Amino acid sequence: MALDKDLQSIQETRDLLARAKQAQLAFKSFDQKKVDAVVKAMADAGFAAAERLAKQAHEETGFGKPADKKKKNEFATKRVWESIKELPTVGVIHEDKEKRIIEIAEPMGVVAALIPSTNPTSTMMFKAIISLKGRNAIVASPHPRAVHSTLEAARVISQAAEKAGAPPGLINCISIPTTEGTNELMRHKLTAVILATGSNPMVKAAYSSGKPAYGVGSGNVPTFVERTANVRKAVADIVSGKMFDWGVLCSTESGVILDEPIKKLAIEEFRKRGAYIVSDDERDRLSKLMFDKRGAINPEIVGKSPTFIAQKAGFDVPHDTTCLIAELPGIGPEYPLSREKLSPVLSMFTVRGWREGCEKCIEMLQFGGIGHSMVIHCTDPEIILQFGLEKPAFRVLVNTQAALGAVGYTNELLPSLTLGPGTFGGSIISDNVSAQHLINIKRLAFETRPINPPEKFLHPSGRITLGSTPAPSIRGVDGGGRASHIASWIEEIDERIRLKAGNMPVTLKEPEPKHVTPTPAPVRVEKKKEEPSTKPEVPPSGFGVGITSDEIDRIMREFERR
Repeated sequence: MALDKDLQSIQETRDLLARAKQAQLAFKSFDQKKVDAVVKAMADAGFAAAERLAKQAHEETGFGKPADKKKKNEFATKRVWESIKELPTVGVIHEDKEKRIIEIAEPMGVVAALIPSTNPTSTMMFKAIISLKGRNAIVASPHPRAVHSTLEAARVISQAAEKAGAPPGLINCISIPTTEGTNELMRHKLTAVILATGSNPMVKAAYSSGKPAYGVGSGNVPTFVERTANVRKAVADIVSGKMFDWGVLCSTESGVILDEPIKKLAIEEFRKRGAYIVSDDERDRLSKLMFDKRGAINPEIVGKSPTFIAQKAGFDVPHDTTCLIAELPGIGPEYPLSREKLSPVLSMFTVRGWREGCEKCIEMLQFGGIGHSMVIHCTDPEIILQFGLEKPAFRVLVNTQAALGAVGYTNELLPSLTLGPGTFGGSIISDNVSAQHLINIKRLAFETRPINPPEKFLHPSGRITLGSTPAPSIRGVDGGGRASHIASWIEEIDERIRLKAGNMPVTLKEPEPKHVTPTPAPVRVEKKKEEPSTKPEVPPSGFGVGITSDEIDRIMREFERR
């Protein structure tokens, strides 16, 4: 008797999670050089397959343009790798000599990745690359409409990772995606963290799963063209952003807000660039086609061309139309086109001055895109600063395209396809998510404000005591019989690490020799001679994973000097 689809999906998810965890435990012992070799191989393979994967994603989903999907695949691999290749994610990643703190990276474990249908191949590769950079494994849940292209993207980078030395099973993708399977992925005990990209309900489900999650939902990106702006450039940016992959990025411009003095010039520029300004009747037709009574978007128009959408709505536009622009009197449920549209349809509003523009931007953000992104085209630095200070968006882009600007393509923002909207948008993160968000950091903190100063616990022998019992003698006691520096304890740690006895118990009782005058000379600890072994050296559990003894010596010497 065959299992129902939901049961098959749940079982597959459990199997992939077990496989991923086993692989991740092996991958955890890799040093930085080996990790980076694996991740670079993934990025190179994904970049080489960018065009083929783009065509497959377009053919399977019907969304967007193959050429633009190729560009996204290239960005998600090569550009993302270049942004994280110098990021330390193994062993000691930072030393604060002033505060005497050593930071050590630890992987999170298995990453559960939700993959949207609008950007399936690029998101799959992006999330795998940033996950493995932190020595994590990944299990992806693709959108049912993009299963095959997501699976192929996962196969390409998984094969490359294994050829570069990664253990099999680090990169996984569910082949039978169902709601039940995705819920199992998000709630399973082996899942460490969730990367949720998709619809608002899916992101809410991720946060209600009981697991740590980075969630990113919809955008409703307003673009304000203020009277001092370079209007021609602003319009060129807006049209090119709206045309890119036919508007499926959540960072795409959703509405343009025109300052009244430049409105006429802006509309002329829009028309020169192939934009079609719809009539009131055509606007109503678009509204009925694109959204249902609940405000849900019609998936049949997502990522489609302006001519296709116009024909579906019952009117004709020139074959070379770049986008459709609908002027609206207001924002809210009664004006459906003021929502996020995921298509080359742009709402348009008119304001008098930057303060009205400010309010209109806030209205748009609050009606579906709060915390995400917005753009201001302006040359007045005071106004630009005010927009940065006052708007409830965590990416306020200046004089650039929104679609590719928010992801870090046209500026120096961190390259990412997962954009956090912060607590404004119901997320724990307001950053562009990348590899540094997928590692835990533990801190080795040496005492700087002692409650019990070491010099109070000197034994006549020159040793520091633990309670009333002398501890092993240490270096660093000056002629006056005082501990010269707290770094003497670091020396003791250094010695223990060299002996590979970091987790050995400390002997608390050491009998004082009878009738022997104590001497301040340090007692040397001889390192036991080890027999040669053919087994690969594995760092002791909890100490120095991914870091050599020479590197530990260097770190400790630096601390001793202070």
